[in-house]
Amino acid sequence: MLLSVVTTLVRHLITVPAAVLRSPMAKNTEDLALRHENAVLRPQITRVCYQPTHRIWLAALSRPTPRER
Repeated sequence: MLLSVVTTLVRHLITVPAAVLRSPMAKNTEDLALRHENAVLRPQITRVCYQPTHRIWLAALSRPTPRER
C-alpha cells in the first residue's frame, strides 16, 4: 500500500508543472469538463468509496485552494 501511495504521489508531482504552465482558458475548460462529468456521474452512484491514495491526493489539493470556493 505504501508503494502505491508513493507511486501515485510521484506521478502527480510530475504532472503539476504541466498544470501550472497551462493557460487560464485551458484550465477553465478542464474545470467545466470535470464539473459536467461530476454532474453526470453523481446520480449513478450512491456513495463514493475513496481509496487511501485518493484521500491523500484530495487533501494535498485542498491546501492551496481558497476557502471561499
